[in-house]
Amino acid sequence: MNILLLGNGGREHAFAWKLCQSPLCSKLYIAPGNAGTAACGENVALSPEDFPALAAFALQNQIELVVVGPEAPLVEGVFDYFSATPELRSIPVIGPSKEGAKLEGSKAYAKAFMQEFGIPTAAYREFTAAQLDEGLAYLAALPPPYVLKADGLAAGKGVLICASLEEAQEELRAMLGGKFGSASATVVIEQFLSGIEFSVFVLTDGKNWRLLPEAKDYKRIGEGDTGLNTGGMGAISPVPFADDALMEKVRRRIIEPTIRGIQSRGFSYHGFIFFGLIRVEGEPYVIEYNCRMGDPETEVVFPRIQSDLLELLLAVPSGKLAEADLKIDPRTAATIFLVSGGYPEAYEKGKPVTGLEAVEHSITFHAGTNLKDEQIVTNGGRVLALTSFGDDIPDALVRSLKNAEKIHFEGKYYRRDIGFDLV
Repeated sequence: MNILLLGNGGREHAFAWKLCQSPLCSKLYIAPGNAGTAACGENVALSPEDFPALAAFALQNQIELVVVGPEAPLVEGVFDYFSATPELRSIPVIGPSKEGAKLEGSKAYAKAFMQEFGIPTAAYREFTAAQLDEGLAYLAALPPPYVLKADGLAAGKGVLICASLEEAQEELRAMLGGKFGSASATVVIEQFLSGIEFSVFVLTDGKNWRLLPEAKDYKRIGEGDTGLNTGGMGAISPVPFADDALMEKVRRRIIEPTIRGIQSRGFSYHGFIFFGLIRVEGEPYVIEYNCRMGDPETEVVFPRIQSDLLELLLAVPSGKLAEADLKIDPRTAATIFLVSGGYPEAYEKGKPVTGLEAVEHSITFHAGTNLKDEQIVTNGGRVLALTSFGDDIPDALVRSLKNAEKIHFEGKYYRRDIGFDLV
C-alpha cells in the first residue's frame, strides 16, 4: 500500500524506518522529510499544514494511509479535513480529530478534561489578560516554585518554572502581554509537583487501546539536567522505576479514565496518546497530554517494537486493535542527540556532517538534516539521534557514545549522562 507520512524530524525518521520494514508497504512518501527519511522512501516538498496540497497529492498518488507525526497539523484539523472531503474519506488518517488534539493544543482544555474525569493532575487556575490582577494574586498565594503554561502551542517553549514570586509575576505579565503570541492569550498556573518524570504511550481507536513501551527523556541542555530546556537531548526505555505496581496505577487512574473521557465527549481519536507523567511519592500524576508520539521518545520506543508497525496502525481504522500483534524487545534502548553549537539558542545551519558510515551497532535517526549537493548538512538545532540496545542503561549508552565520537560536524555537542538518574 502507498503511505503518506507527515513531518521532518527524528520522530518521523523513526516512523519511516519502521514503516518501510513492513511487507505491506509498497511506497512511502514523507512530507517534507529529511536526509534520513530519504533512505526509507521518497521525500516530497509539501507542508504538513497545507491540507489542499496534501489532498491533491494523496489522490494523485493513490495514498491509502496518512500517518501524522507532528502536533501542528493535528491541532489544525487534518483528520477532520480528510474526513469531511468525500473523495478523501476512504483514506484513514492516524491521528485524532481537531477536538481530540485539543488535549495537547489547549492546556486549559486538557486540565478541565482531567478534572471532569477524575484523572490525577496538579491543582490549577487559568487566566487571561483581563484577569491579570487575579493571576498575580493567585501566584502570591502559592508556595514557590511556580509553574506557568501558555495555553496553546508554543514550539515547546511555553512552560516556565519560576523560582521566585517576582520572576513568576513578571513572566505572567509578559505571557499575557503576548510573549508567546496567541498561544499565551490564556495562561495556566498550576501547583508545582516534585518527583521524577516519565512518558507513557498508547495507540487507540478511541475505544480499544494498546500500551507501547514507556520512556524517559532528558530535556535540559547540560549534564546533570542543568541549563536551558531543549526539545530533548536523549531518552531511555524501559524505565526501571515504572514497575508493574506503578503501571497498574497508570492504567486504572489515567489511561482508562482518559479513554472513557474520549468516549463521553464523543470525538474521534484514531492515533497516539502521549501521557507526560510524574511519579510523586509512588503515585502517578499527569503533567500533560500530547496527541502524538514524542521526540526523542519515539527513537527508543519504536526500535523496541518487534511487531509490524504498519499492521498495528491499520488495526486502528479497521476496529481490530484489540487483536493486533504487539511484541516488545525486553532489552534496554538508549538514545542520545547530537545538537548544533549554540542550541537551544542561536545556532548556524548548513554544516557538513561526516562519519555516518562509520556508525556500528546503533540506529542513526536524522532530525535536523538536509541534502545539499549530495552532502548531508545540518538543518536544525537537534541534528542526529543515535539509538543503541544493551543489557542495561550503561551498556546501551556506551554504544551510542562510541558512535557519537565517530560523527563530525562543526559545533557538535551531546550529553554523556542520559539515564544518569536511573542507575
